[in-house]
Amino acid sequence: MRFLIIIPAHNEEENLAFTLDSLQQQSFENFNIVVVNDGSTDRTPEIIKRYVQADPRFKTIDLQKSEHQPGSKVVNAFKNGLSTQNLEEFDIVCKFDADIILPENYLQTVQKAFLENPEYGLVGGLLYIEKNGSWVYEGNSNKHHVRGPMKAYRKECFIQIGGLRETLGWDNIDSILLENFGWKEIVIPELHVKLIKVKGADYTVKQSDYYGRYFYFLGLHRALAYIAASKEAMKSRSVSFFLQIIRSYEKCRSEKRELKISKEEQKIINDWRWKAFKKKWLRR
Repeated sequence: MRFLIIIPAHNEEENLAFTLDSLQQQSFENFNIVVVNDGSTDRTPEIIKRYVQADPRFKTIDLQKSEHQPGSKVVNAFKNGLSTQNLEEFDIVCKFDADIILPENYLQTVQKAFLENPEYGLVGGLLYIEKNGSWVYEGNSNKHHVRGPMKAYRKECFIQIGGLRETLGWDNIDSILLENFGWKEIVIPELHVKLIKVKGADYTVKQSDYYGRYFYFLGLHRALAYIAASKEAMKSRSVSFFLQIIRSYEKCRSEKRELKISKEEQKIINDWRWKAFKKKWLRR
């Protein structure tokens, strides 16, 4: 199988070399990499150039600086990189972040999983972060969900779900849609991926606004959005946090912000969320 790996990179001079080194050291070597320089103002372009000149599997494109928005910016960069390649030449499409370190057997293990299981549509490992000198499981998501920094899609699955959506919530939208088409999302727990930079630190959107917008762009109907907001508010035991999330969600509704999913896909997502809610909370 042949891998196409797209890596969006914006001002990653401190991290990018670790990611690219870990790819060069993979036991599996049949891959092409496109590093998308997304308007970097630091030494990121110089670092990319080093790898492009030394290894023919590495390529790059340069984008103009774009406004930072959670979700949409990184997918926009990914899609620009993807547009430079012919998908017919590849079997697996990967979206990797520019601040991860992959174990040497990562691509080999992912390929084996795809080869042996034709129903697998999305495969990845688990994210680990450094705490007090040790690498520990990040824990920001359940262990059955492939996180955004290390997505590997079977090409047929990737095409069937319509690729990645340039919106907040893209890395949950893909999971729901692929399951609806009969594909499986698989996490291989022994694949430990080191995340160098903790996500969210550079977002300008405050947490309550983030959740309100996330629930809206995920296409959640009002009742589901309010339930989801209450769950987040219960974690912080804050009624005001709940109200702030709802205010953000309703603001998006009143402005009729554009969704990147169709009506049919919105129904699929809401049905899936209702099913998950009933299973967890109502035991149905």
